[in-house]
Amino acid sequence: MKTLLLASTAAALIAAPAMAQDADSDTDEDVIVVLGDGLPDTPATPAYSTLEIEREQIVSSGSGRLEDVLGNAAGFQQFRRSDSRSANPSAQGATLRALGGNASSRALVLLDGVPMVDPFFGHVPFSAIAPERLGTIDVTRGGGSGPFGSGALAGTIELNSADANALGLVTGQGLVNHRGDTQMSASIAPEVGDGFAVISGSWDQGDGFYTTPEADRVPATSRANYDAWSASGRLVQRVGDMELQLRGMAFEDNRTLRFEGADNSVRGEDLSLRLVSRGPWQVDALAYAQWRNFTNVVISSTRFVRVLDQKDTPAEGQGGKIEIRPPVGDDMTLRLGADYRRGEGDLFEDAYSAFSGNLTEERFAGGVNTNLGFFVENDIELGALTLTGGLRADRYSINDGYYRSFDGSGAPVRNDSYADRSDWEVTWRAGALLEANEVVTLRAAAYTGVRLPTLNELYRPFVVFPVTTLANEDLVPEKLEGFELGVDFDADDNTRFSLTVFDNEVKDAIANVTIDTNLRQRQNLDAIEALGVEASTSIQRGPWGFNGSLALTDAEIRGTGPAGNLDGNKPPQTPTFMASATASYRTANGMNFAATLRHVSSQFEDDQESDVLPAATTVDLFAQVPLVDKLSAVVRVENLFDELIVTRNQGGSMDYGIPQTFWVGLRYGF
Repeated sequence: MKTLLLASTAAALIAAPAMAQDADSDTDEDVIVVLGDGLPDTPATPAYSTLEIEREQIVSSGSGRLEDVLGNAAGFQQFRRSDSRSANPSAQGATLRALGGNASSRALVLLDGVPMVDPFFGHVPFSAIAPERLGTIDVTRGGGSGPFGSGALAGTIELNSADANALGLVTGQGLVNHRGDTQMSASIAPEVGDGFAVISGSWDQGDGFYTTPEADRVPATSRANYDAWSASGRLVQRVGDMELQLRGMAFEDNRTLRFEGADNSVRGEDLSLRLVSRGPWQVDALAYAQWRNFTNVVISSTRFVRVLDQKDTPAEGQGGKIEIRPPVGDDMTLRLGADYRRGEGDLFEDAYSAFSGNLTEERFAGGVNTNLGFFVENDIELGALTLTGGLRADRYSINDGYYRSFDGSGAPVRNDSYADRSDWEVTWRAGALLEANEVVTLRAAAYTGVRLPTLNELYRPFVVFPVTTLANEDLVPEKLEGFELGVDFDADDNTRFSLTVFDNEVKDAIANVTIDTNLRQRQNLDAIEALGVEASTSIQRGPWGFNGSLALTDAEIRGTGPAGNLDGNKPPQTPTFMASATASYRTANGMNFAATLRHVSSQFEDDQESDVLPAATTVDLFAQVPLVDKLSAVVRVENLFDELIVTRNQGGSMDYGIPQTFWVGLRYGF
């Protein structure tokens, strides 16, 4: 696979000029008319707090990684500050609006309409989704029940693949940094039949950097090695009055964290089929299947030997959605639909003695979660006023849960099977949009949402020495209630400013709650409350541009009973202030310069507010200079001033994030 990617990238950089010359000779009759995306946004979509990240920003980040691009939407965060080169994959859950607290995603992440969260853990495989394959990213902050589906608790992140026109016939890039790490990708997007196809691949690898502070390093300390590849194919065709979209993806990501032998991996395959009709009766029908697996070896931080081998975590997901928009008049947009999601997974792991190296316990856990939802939503345009409202009903089930363990001799230690349970959850959302004049638009929205506990939260205990975290098979779904008020200023097509005030509350929020010394359990808190302000701006003046986003949030835990001592505390891993600002200079011939300033305020590592992750301010740079035809030189800098980014602080044991890193390379077709 790696050889294929190297060859395809080289072919893209060398052979593309001739291929592009042939493409430039096409006549207007060859212009692709299929779109390759879903149904358009409805008139009331802007009533909710939305932010669009355009392709120019997506392909101009300092790191070239998706999670870095999403950092342009202040309020976006993962459980930890590490990116997908130096984080444990199972900790890469996505959330918005300071509603963090555990590693599972509270935001629903979609790629061309397909949920990307892992069926077992709930994390997002960021390394599998190369930013250069995307056309736009739409971020909706706040509860997004209704057409988005279950899981859009803190909001929705919609990743939209680029079409053939945006990509060009052939694109490719190859970069190397000053440590010798490399990043390569290539794609080809020819016209095929009455549409187009896209075939792409990427490969990132390197020895990485030391996440361990220099004073704490030992002979067993390892750099954060990583080796990840991803390949995808997409076919978009006109079939009568319908548009068919077929997409497949495969990926594998291998990493080493902190110590030699502390290896983990995640791999997966996706397949989806989508039919879209944009006629009088608009239809968006989608079906998908996913397969995932995760492995992880834990090394003792005192004896530096293997103590846990999560050797196999197979998981799979299936689902689909159908949405129908009947012709009900020019001033009304009615959406009717249903969706289904099923996730199944199992865990197989072995525990070993740090002293003898002998097998001490074998553990098995898993289960099945399903969700069937029905939704209706309607937008009504009344001149300058647009109203929207939607209702959703979800029938969920949590089935076949189990946990079994055996000692080193094979004798049973635990053999637990948990009762099946199911219930209905009804959620809604409503909003209003008022165009006060040509410049000012006022908006208001209220909403509810729901998220099922993941199989990981329900059934899998884990240890990060010296702390043990227990699973909890009795967890109930998280439920969000919230509202927001906002104003948008559009002075002209190139000047926009947006301000939103929000109040969100997650009832029964799932968190890792300390119940004894070095012992935690996943529990439903009474609530997490988040009150805050979000602002964003976009200004374009000729080749000069500025994009900014900030989020100021006051988040608190509400707890009684076992969690009573947490009442009033800030949720773990939750900053109060986040901001991102990018100044850019782009010309029509492909010259591109961008500088991004980001700040994340301090946050607590744990629910007891005993360990602090200090604030971090970083600057990233990007430069692309045309050389000949569509070939350009690229220079990127991550963390220009080498800011110390603490990503983990557990009783003084720390991990660091990306240090100052310089990249240089070539691009063709961007």
